Amino acid sequence: MKSTPLLVALTAFAALSATTPASADNRVFIIANQSDGYGIDECLANGQTCGAHAARAYCQSREFTEATAFRRVDPDEVTGAIPASAGGHRRGSGGAEFIAITCHR
Repeated sequence: MKSTPLLVALTAFAALSATTPASADNRVFIIANQSDGYGIDECLANGQTCGAHAARAYCQSREFTEATAFRRVDPDEVTGAIPASAGGHRRGSGGAEFIAITCHR
């Protein structure tokens, strides 16, 4: 019966590891890109480093730790999620642009 404590220990370990939640949580937020006059919209849309602070602030306002990526999104990439009433999707044609910000917890 020397194997009984080992079996109990292995069973307990398996049960604990199965119920431990994943420590990483990533979520992508799609937001409307609106010019604010400060150029932040272009920094976010083009994935430039000047948009990193705005992306991180956006993620932190939603209780995430950091922004891991941000870029312009073509509405065709997000099928059915961006309504047609959003005014199109091309800058210069009066349409809205959208930004994807990936947040990490």
